[in-house]
Amino acid sequence: MRRVLRISFIALISSVFVIPTMGGNADRAGQAGATELLINPWARSAGFGSANSSSVRGLEAQFLNVAGLAYTSKTEVLFTNTQWLVGSGVMINSFGLSQKIGEAGVIGVGIMNMNFGEIDITTSELPEGGVGTFSPNFLNIGISYAKTFSNSINGGITVRIINQNISNLSATGVAFDAGITYTTTLGNRDKEKNRDNVQFGISLKNVGPPMKFSGDGLSVRGSLPGSDNSLTLEYRSAKYEMPSSLNIGVSYHWRNTTLQHRITGAGNFTSNSFSKDQLNFGVEYSFKDMLMLRGGYVLQFGKGGQDIAGSALTGPTAGATVEVALGKKGADKKTKLGFDYSYRLTNPFAGVHAIGIRLAL
Repeated sequence: MRRVLRISFIALISSVFVIPTMGGNADRAGQAGATELLINPWARSAGFGSANSSSVRGLEAQFLNVAGLAYTSKTEVLFTNTQWLVGSGVMINSFGLSQKIGEAGVIGVGIMNMNFGEIDITTSELPEGGVGTFSPNFLNIGISYAKTFSNSINGGITVRIINQNISNLSATGVAFDAGITYTTTLGNRDKEKNRDNVQFGISLKNVGPPMKFSGDGLSVRGSLPGSDNSLTLEYRSAKYEMPSSLNIGVSYHWRNTTLQHRITGAGNFTSNSFSKDQLNFGVEYSFKDMLMLRGGYVLQFGKGGQDIAGSALTGPTAGATVEVALGKKGADKKTKLGFDYSYRLTNPFAGVHAIGIRLAL
């Protein structure tokens, strides 16, 4: 069974290398909706430049590669507050909970809420406002299941419910994510010196049917010329596609003989269907898994030419984690509390700050 899984994984890698040449085109750039699905809401992987799609573990894997959720040892709780594009007034709050079930399965729930604050209501008669405010709100709820199939292969799937609304308009849709990771050892196979040091990962994200806005905001009251009768006219809303993407990642872990120090290098290629493709690179240093420092870099290229910006999130990223053990359960299991911070450079605006807290039981 293990041999079959390995062969299947290698075949999958070989087949997806041709997908970037077929996915997306310049004419479709910028035409997708629900683009909040492309925002990484978690602090650790954001500071890594989202380059660790092959090695991400726990609840944060629900965004990059859901297969990494299978590494949850028992229970994990995660919360992150993000100041999105500082200066815009947008705030993102994310919460997640995962639980190991059985010997190899893990279920997880992640909630991302994007709040834009209070915005003045304007009309053609009152272009300056003064008649109240409204508050747009984006909400995504992901339900995931991941499983360890062997010592080397993990896989998972996510069903995500998407809701966008203002006071008189809303849209609801569903999207699916799927991912797989393969872990191996290169070079010295002494498990104490060089264990599971290479990881590969593939994930397909945001695949689902089109969404469409509906509500009273598309209706207008009018009257027929030469008549006292009035009627309600409703505009038709066009459908929009999901911002689907494909991630292919690889990472390498270097550990010293005592396992007190770890350095991880990672790279990820993202093929976006409706925007420019990306290359992500990242490096993380860890001391006893208590203090972690990380940095990354995001490059964009390809579809859309110079006149179409793919994303404001380009350039360097940085982050840090402090994690402490609160107690022991058994010989080697510990309850851990971690504090995370990340910064992402943006153009324009003044960057993105994220602060998170993680509790692993």
